[in-house]
Amino acid sequence: MAFARRPGLFALAIDCRTGQVKARLQAPDRRHFYGHGCFSSDGSVLYTTENAFESGEGQIGLWSTDEGYRRIGELPSGGIGPHEVVRLPGKDTLVVANGGIRTHPANGREKLNLAAMRPNLAYIAEDGSISDLHEMDPEMHRNSLRHLAAGADGLVACATQWQGDPFDAPPLLALHRRGSPLRMVGSTGPGHARLQAYAGSVAFSGRGDRVGFTAPRGGRAQVYSVEDGRLLQEIHRPDICGIAPLRHGFMATDGIGGVSAVGADGLQTLTRANRAWDNHLVSIEHG
Repeated sequence: MAFARRPGLFALAIDCRTGQVKARLQAPDRRHFYGHGCFSSDGSVLYTTENAFESGEGQIGLWSTDEGYRRIGELPSGGIGPHEVVRLPGKDTLVVANGGIRTHPANGREKLNLAAMRPNLAYIAEDGSISDLHEMDPEMHRNSLRHLAAGADGLVACATQWQGDPFDAPPLLALHRRGSPLRMVGSTGPGHARLQAYAGSVAFSGRGDRVGFTAPRGGRAQVYSVEDGRLLQEIHRPDICGIAPLRHGFMATDGIGGVSAVGADGLQTLTRANRAWDNHLVSIEHG
């Protein structure tokens, strides 16, 4: 699935083998997409993050893939500004990063409620109910939850974007396991400001023992131990943003066309394309 730039009104279902566009989705009236979606475990339903922009409420759209991506319903996301939605492996439980930021197409990407924003991580059960909801601590209410990764064991990683003074930015990575509070991971030492308060993408390593996030504005990626939250690596690469699992480490892409592997020895460029890669990198499993 490829979504129009936020706030976007369309999405394309693309055959990854041929590049053919199989379907074009149009956001319902008074809705726009937030740029992310995921499929049910059997692939029959596509879930999309959406803004009901007149009320400001977040919604999860439901689309039947068996019926040519026909719209079949929607569910509350549990908050304002749902950005990424992922499915827990082996389940049909959805996890939503509600960023807490209200927007309206009439105002472009202007953020309308920074003083009152309340980001949260919401779990949606198979029956559509909100089964768990975890808000950021009040002093970090401007730490907008944006991007997600789900590990094979159900551990969820959240990348955040701080909506305050960059020099006051808290950690930009949170880990969460159901039944526990959100656990912020990362240093706020002297070098933290170089991340420019903005995490772009997040992923678990191929073995799942490490978690990495990118900071494209700062030209950096950081890798942490899942077990104890220690910073293991910091990679320097201009406009690095896309990150995905790769064997024992990660694959990463950047805005100058680089495709790289990130392992224990650092970053190794695999190839460079004559194009600028955008924000995210998605690994595709061949059936």
